[in-house]
Order: sequence, then C-alpha cells, then structure tokens
Amino acid sequence: MASMPARTPAQNVAAQFLLRILPGRRARTRASRLLQYLLLPLAIVTVWETLCRANLIRVIALPAPSTVAVTLWGLCITGQLPVHVGASLLRVLEGFAAAAALGLALGVAVGVSTTVARFTDLVIQILRPIPPIAWIPLAILWFGIGEASKVYIIFLGAFFPIIIGVIEGIRNTDHRYVEVARILETSRWKLIRRVVLPGALPTIITGLRIGLGNAWVCVVAAELIAAERGVGYIIVDGREMSRPDLVIAGMISIGVIGKLMDVGLRKMERALVPWRAQYQGG
Repeated sequence: MASMPARTPAQNVAAQFLLRILPGRRARTRASRLLQYLLLPLAIVTVWETLCRANLIRVIALPAPSTVAVTLWGLCITGQLPVHVGASLLRVLEGFAAAAALGLALGVAVGVSTTVARFTDLVIQILRPIPPIAWIPLAILWFGIGEASKVYIIFLGAFFPIIIGVIEGIRNTDHRYVEVARILETSRWKLIRRVVLPGALPTIITGLRIGLGNAWVCVVAAELIAAERGVGYIIVDGREMSRPDLVIAGMISIGVIGKLMDVGLRKMERALVPWRAQYQGG
C-alpha cells in the first residue's frame, strides 16, 4: 500500500491557517444556538423600529428602539443608571436574603413536622394570595417611608414562593429512601440532612428562583414609596415627565438584570444538583 506523500512546509502553514480561520463543529453549534436565542428579540426590535419610522405608531405612546437605546446610553454615561441599579439591587438582596432565611427555616419545620404544619397552614394559605402591593399602606404605617418599608415589600414578594418550594420539595421526597433510612435507624436530624434535604433541593432551588424573580418585580412597587433612587424611580420619573423612552429604559433594565440574576441561580443549581436531568425538548 503506497504511503501518503509528506506535506511541504508551505502546506503545513496553509493547513494551520485554515484550522484557525475555519470554525469547528462546536463553535458552529454555539453560533447557531446564539442565533436562535437572539432571533426573536431582533425580529421584535426590527418590526418595532420599522413601524415607528413609518409613523404607524405614535412616538409619544411608544418611542422607537433607537430612541430608547439613546436614552439608556445617556443614563449610562452620566452615571445615573449604575446608581439607580445599585440602589435597587441592594434592596432586592436585603429583602431576598431575609425571605430566604425565614422561608428555608420555616419551610423545613413545616415540611418535616405535621404539628408545625397544622399550626401554620391556615395563616400561610390566607396570606399567600395577598399581592405585596396591597401591603404598601400598612408598610408605610409600620416602617415609615424609609428603606425598611421597601425591603419589607420585597421580602413579602420573595417569601411565599420560597417557603412553598421548600415544603413541596420535602413532601415530594421519595418515600423509599426515608423507609430505608428508618430501617437503618438513622437519627431524625441525619435523616433530614442526608435524605430529605438533598431530595428536596431541586424544588427548593426552583422556589428560590421564583422568589428572586418576584423580589425583583416587587422592587418597582417598593420604590413607589417615596424613593429617590432605584430603577422603579426611573419609571416613575419617566411617567411624571411624560417620557415613555425613560419608562421603557427602566423596564428594560429590570428585565435584563432579572435575567442575569436568574442565570446565576441556574448555574448554582447545576453546581448543587448535578444529578438532576432536565428535559430540554426535542
């Protein structure tokens, strides 16, 4: 069998050059996925901009994306947007941290104890459907118009999804694992720590994700309480000045930051629950 002729130095250089400039299969796959991910938003923005430029949409009601982009850029270069976003993030993190701490502790107690469940179920089920915005008058009476009232509204928005996620996660633990642990005479605390909580972790993290999303949604309602900084303040300020571009800029900021926060929790979920296989569609 004839051997392949050796490549010349020029051919080697050409081959290395082609390997560098031609994307591999993995790079092409990533590019394809990114295109699919961005296709719908780009289509919406394109149609929106076209309708505005064709005067089919009143600019006073819905400004063009280019106008909103200019407004966002102006907020960034003047330093206003980082200040407002930082203030909102601090409030959200404070309210969410308090909700997560109480929700996890109380949720575990309710999930593992039928006595605690009977004692707290009626109160939880009555308070859970009340929207956080309905608490604003009481929050002002109790805490004034300072930061405490804003953090309280955010806390309420995050608390109930978290505690419900913890309770449901614990109650959906595979009963066979619990029985095996009892046969092995595992202590109650060890049973909770080694069997119940790991089994409930996927649902708990889902509850945390929903709670964080609700907390970020509630920041707008919370910042209606005499706020001087925050993304919600941008929206209120835009409404009072009849500037829809400022309102939409604030809305986009909320959506983008909320998405980034959810991505962070998803990465944490993959790290903490690597065994959870999710159906990705087909």
